[in-house]
Amino acid sequence: MQSVRLRILASLLVLAIAAVGGWQLMPAQRDENRTITVGTTDTITSLDPAGAYDAGSWALFGNVFQSLLTFEPGAATPVPDAARSCEFVGNALTVYRCTLRDGLTFPSGRTMTGLDVKYSFERVLRINSDAGPASLLDTVQSVSASGLSVSFRLSVPDATFPFKLATGAGAIVDRTKYPTDRLRTDGGADGTGPYVLTSYEKDKQAGLRPNDAYQGAVQDTGGPVLVRYYEDSAALEAAWTARQVDVATRALPSTVPAGLTAGAPDQRVTEADSTETRNLVLDVRASSPLQDRRVRQALASLVNREKLVADVYGGTTDPLYSLIPTGVTGHTTSFFDTYPKPDPQRARELLDAAGVDMPVRLTYGYAEGRESAAAEAAELKSQLEASGLFAVTTKAYERTDFQRRYAAGELDAYAVGRVADYPDPDAFSGPLVGTGGSLKNGYSSGVADRLIQDSRRYEDRSGAAAAFRQLQEVVAQDVPLIPLWQRNEYVLSTEDVGGAQHLSDGTGVFRLWRLEWI
Repeated sequence: MQSVRLRILASLLVLAIAAVGGWQLMPAQRDENRTITVGTTDTITSLDPAGAYDAGSWALFGNVFQSLLTFEPGAATPVPDAARSCEFVGNALTVYRCTLRDGLTFPSGRTMTGLDVKYSFERVLRINSDAGPASLLDTVQSVSASGLSVSFRLSVPDATFPFKLATGAGAIVDRTKYPTDRLRTDGGADGTGPYVLTSYEKDKQAGLRPNDAYQGAVQDTGGPVLVRYYEDSAALEAAWTARQVDVATRALPSTVPAGLTAGAPDQRVTEADSTETRNLVLDVRASSPLQDRRVRQALASLVNREKLVADVYGGTTDPLYSLIPTGVTGHTTSFFDTYPKPDPQRARELLDAAGVDMPVRLTYGYAEGRESAAAEAAELKSQLEASGLFAVTTKAYERTDFQRRYAAGELDAYAVGRVADYPDPDAFSGPLVGTGGSLKNGYSSGVADRLIQDSRRYEDRSGAAAAFRQLQEVVAQDVPLIPLWQRNEYVLSTEDVGGAQHLSDGTGVFRLWRLEWI
């Protein structure tokens, strides 16, 4: 994956320089005890690492919990965090061993040992929550621990395993505070990360203070932070306009980035290349009207991405034509190659060949809280129905209910965003189209699974490019999902807050500790 490029918009940069020029001559003292308030539309589906596999929850996990490994800013190779060292044992890529740092302590004062690590991983796999990250650990066969040493035995060679350890799936919990076979639901969190969770109100806010006992890869644990969660992009924009937050990120209304050049001189605006994508996921189970591959191919033949991004997103997103986004190793344009333009005649021929009644009736679901989700659903419904070949019923759901419904097969099609778990193309392959993956759409392909596994044999990740290219061709033919768009990320901050440009950089780590008063 290419490193994130940060670009301050030129017109605002001029304003920012003018606004802070006097400050540069007389630098103020840092106020390390003053809270920085961050606003976002992300949600927390669970405070328990075994029960969440979404960007909002993992953003918090990365600050409250430690994993054995982490990613440094802009880097593509994981480095030790809770671990002092980690390495594959031998050349088979099936045994991975880590040694913990000595003296890591949980908020209770209890010292972390290898047993806590073993417990954390076995617990994720045992609970196997529909909304959890167990699918990301599908190659873990067993975990053993002795003192500060932890060993993972993998069922197949997996060079990507260190990347997975650096995600929220690898969050280490205090084994005395988390139930063995069910999720913790008391609103607390006990980890050894850079921050301690001091307060939490579901769907409202999370209070964090620096963890004085932290030991790991982070050199400066920053100051106190309050993260406020807003129902939708419009609410976040209103909070920013009223300066109820010092930093606003993920996700502003699509109209805001388009008008940034008219921004006030007391704000900083950062635009960062991102690998955030959005897919239209299709249920392939026998009970779905989309079970026949030709019906799904017909859908793919009708989607007009250019119109979608222009009419709904004001050009702030880019059309995406493949499983793996632009800028990531192995990216192709497989959907453009296979479905170069909307083609109702081809779609009708595919449906005739499938022998289905027309219009094909399907339900389309999406999660509430995204400012453009309803408009996106309406646009896709319009595109599919204009041909007379499909009849689409759209429905919005509360986010947790949305996850439950699509996992249970209650939705024929559903729109899901994707933020990379780690900086490797595998983050967009195995978890999305591997058997038992996180999208819960019933898709299983022996060919896709073989290519995914083949890609994991290469410690030098460039060697996996051929497998990823073939995988994207398979996905374009099977159509378990239809890639829609990819977008950049915008972060707004007041002129007296520094470090906002480092919050997110494509590594999957949300670095609240980089924020500071200046």
